[in-house]
Amino acid sequence: MTDLPVLSYDAVLAAVSPQEAIAHTREAFVRHHRGEWTMPSKVYLQSPPYGDFRAMPALGGDLAMLKWISSFPGNPSRPEGPLPTVMGLVCVSDARTSEPLALLDARAVTALRTGAVAAIAARALARPDAQRVAVIGCGLHGAWAARCLVAEGYGGQGGNVLVDPRPDVARALADELGPDGWRVGSIRDAVGCDVVSLVTPGTEIVLDVGTLRPGLHLNLLGADGPGKAEMSIGAVASCALFCDEWAQASHGGELTGAVEAGMVRREQVTDLGAVLTGEAPGRRGTEAVTLFDSTGLAIQDLAIATAALAALREGRVQAQVVTL
Repeated sequence: MTDLPVLSYDAVLAAVSPQEAIAHTREAFVRHHRGEWTMPSKVYLQSPPYGDFRAMPALGGDLAMLKWISSFPGNPSRPEGPLPTVMGLVCVSDARTSEPLALLDARAVTALRTGAVAAIAARALARPDAQRVAVIGCGLHGAWAARCLVAEGYGGQGGNVLVDPRPDVARALADELGPDGWRVGSIRDAVGCDVVSLVTPGTEIVLDVGTLRPGLHLNLLGADGPGKAEMSIGAVASCALFCDEWAQASHGGELTGAVEAGMVRREQVTDLGAVLTGEAPGRRGTEAVTLFDSTGLAIQDLAIATAALAALREGRVQAQVVTL
């Protein structure tokens, strides 16, 4: 029999700070681009009309991982009682022996890596003098995008904007981040900032061409599956384009609509890993509008799991234990 540690939602968040999430996720992008970390394509399993499941494996270093995660948009309004939209498990194994090492709450892992990549992309692609940030969509992932951007050094000069159809949710996040530097505002207020992260469900267009302005950097985090989009096709095609991985982004990300319309080709889109390794340039001039399409990669989840296991081994966090 094997004793298997289980890290709950709270334990994962206690194990990995925003700064650690950013550092580990940045390293994962670099290692993946160099071919040191590998992952097959994400597999979608539709469960109509409720949502979908996603299976996401990855291998890196001495660890192998499988994330089994869901997106069920109707969960929060279930008549039997609310449930999170995103739920699942991360199973981590020893890549040398296949021995199971731990189970982690996938919701927390996803929140941390989503927030981390927003900060990483901003640092790589925004103007060097960018400071003011906005987050459109202040749910779980939007909140972690804001926290990680702060951890990366953004937002310290004030004038930061939070937008959400639930004003109380946006206000609570503003109070947490610092009411002197953060305020609840409109989409028009948001695009006046230097870095804008969209973290909406991706079921309706939030930004169009007329709302963009020179020098802006955009993180598009909500379109994580086929049929989703947060910007119009014309707005996407007008930007300098970057993505986490072309294969996913072109078939189930913010870029998909523009690709299918023939307005964006592969050679117009740069992988973030290539920018981070110095193999490709990022922003080309202060007037460019840069757009990063994040669809969520298994190597990012592996990065967070690696950090969480290190914290567990060092005694910085406690786990539940189940016996197999």
